[in-house]
Amino acid sequence: MKIIKSAGEMQKIALRVRQKGKSVGLVPTMGALHEGHASLVKKARKENEIVVVSIFVNPIQFGPNEDYLRYPRPFSKDKKICKSLKVDYIFAPEVKDMYPGGQLAHISVSRVSEVLCGPLRPGHFKGVATVVAKLFNIILPVKAYFGAKDYQQLKIIEKMACDLNFPVKIIACPILREKDGLAMSSRNQYLTKTERENSLNIHRSLKLGEKLIKSKKIRNSKDVLNKIIPEIKKIPGSKIDYIRIVHPETLEYISKIKLPIVIAAAVWIGKTRLIDNIKVSNKL
Repeated sequence: MKIIKSAGEMQKIALRVRQKGKSVGLVPTMGALHEGHASLVKKARKENEIVVVSIFVNPIQFGPNEDYLRYPRPFSKDKKICKSLKVDYIFAPEVKDMYPGGQLAHISVSRVSEVLCGPLRPGHFKGVATVVAKLFNIILPVKAYFGAKDYQQLKIIEKMACDLNFPVKIIACPILREKDGLAMSSRNQYLTKTERENSLNIHRSLKLGEKLIKSKKIRNSKDVLNKIIPEIKKIPGSKIDYIRIVHPETLEYISKIKLPIVIAAAVWIGKTRLIDNIKVSNKL
C-alpha cells in the first residue's frame, strides 16, 4: 500500500494504471474510518484490480459554524484499517494541494441539493460535488463507492456524474448499522453514552414509519409523520432539522405515498447532528 499526498502524482499513477487496462475503484472518505467505510472498501476490492481510498477533510463543504476544526483525523488508525483491507493507494492530500489557488470553479447540482439538508447547510453540497469531481479527475476511477446513509449526497453525486458525463459508475452501498440499529458514522464518537442510547430512537421512529406504511397501508404522508415526529421529540436534548417522506430520485416531498419512497431524518442530539433514512420499496 502506498500513501500519495500530491494530486499531480496521484493523477500520473492513475493514468498509468488506466493505460494498462486495469480497473480502478475509488472509495472517497474524510477519514475516521469505521465498519461502514470498510464495507465499501471490501466491495471495491472484489470488483476492481486497483483500490484507492481518498482521505481528505474537505473544508469547502463545512459551514462557518460547523465542525471542520474538530472533525476527527485519526490518520494512523485509518492507515492500519486500509492496509488490513488490502487497499493499493491512500490518496491523502493537504488542503493547499487540493485548492492551490483557492477554488474559483464550483459545481452545483440544482433541485436535488435544494431540499432536505440543502437549505440548512448553505454551500455544503456545492463543496461536496466540487471535491468529488476533482477526485474523479485525479484518480480516474471506473467505479466509485458511496454509502446510502448520506442518501442526498449519493443522489447528488449520481446526478452530477450523469449530467457531466463522468466515465465512472456510481455504486450505492447499503447503510451499515451497529447491532443496536444506530447508523455507523464518524460523528457518533461525539455522542456521550446517554446521547448514544437516546439516538437509537431515531432509527426506531423511522422503522415505525415503515411499519405504518407497510402493515396499515397508510397513504398519507402527514399521517405517518404525525406518528414519527412525537417519538423523536421525546428524545432528551433533541432538535429536529427535518423528517420528510420523499421521492427516492428527486427527493421532493410526497404528500400521497406511492412506493418506493424514502423516509429521511436529520436530528440534533445535543451538539451532534445525525442523519438517517429508510427506503420503503415493497408494493402497497
